[in-house]
Amino acid sequence: MKIKLALFLSLLFFASCSSLRTRNIVYFSDLEQKPLITESIEIKRLTIKPGDLLAIEVLTPNMETNMLFNRGIIMEEGAGGQMMRQQGNQNEGYLVDTRGTIDFPVLGTMPVNGMTTEQLRDSILLRVKEYVQDPIVKVRLQNFRFTMMGETGPAVVEVPADNEDVNLLEGLAMAGGISIYGKMENVLVIREQNGERTMARLNLNSKEILNSPYFFLQQNDIVYVEPDKAKVTGTSFIRRNWGFAAGIVSSAWVLYQLLK
Repeated sequence: MKIKLALFLSLLFFASCSSLRTRNIVYFSDLEQKPLITESIEIKRLTIKPGDLLAIEVLTPNMETNMLFNRGIIMEEGAGGQMMRQQGNQNEGYLVDTRGTIDFPVLGTMPVNGMTTEQLRDSILLRVKEYVQDPIVKVRLQNFRFTMMGETGPAVVEVPADNEDVNLLEGLAMAGGISIYGKMENVLVIREQNGERTMARLNLNSKEILNSPYFFLQQNDIVYVEPDKAKVTGTSFIRRNWGFAAGIVSSAWVLYQLLK
């Protein structure tokens, strides 16, 4: 009788172990196991949209021309002659209005919506060359930010102005990564662009996210990592792992019966 009871409890233990829920927490788990894999990539550059703040600087060999094309630049007399000085807030920038335009010194109103910073730089450079030789134009996005929510470090991440290529993995790392409760197979990216809101669900277990148009983050993206059911219900460790707990009790009872 004792032997039968011991066998029954042993079977109960193995059944309880098999009931434990498992989750794939490996990034790109469907990637081939090869030492080197090479694929072509296409980086989707950020495009300028209403509400963006642009830092634009025009440099020319002529100081008076610099005053014309750079807002807040004034000339002062110094010990070595005339010199330029920045007046006011150097980081004020040019705000893209709801029409997708900016007002630029000398050049007037310029449509910029949908352009990359490189395209805008080339456009300004071409027009400035009508007034001066050998100009240098620099354009940077000053308010590139995105929001991380859910099972990652909640944060509004401010991206440095010299970095416009931030992908989803980098964004998650900036926010502290995904917790053990995060569902890697169901990461939601919310994006607003051209008057539309789109929502895409990405599976970090799959290499296919590398080809997704949502892999590279855009201004004001919201990334939400959904928690699993155990975190949502807020149950205790024993309730979440009742099978494991039952297995421990069963094993203890088996040992007791065998050693009795």
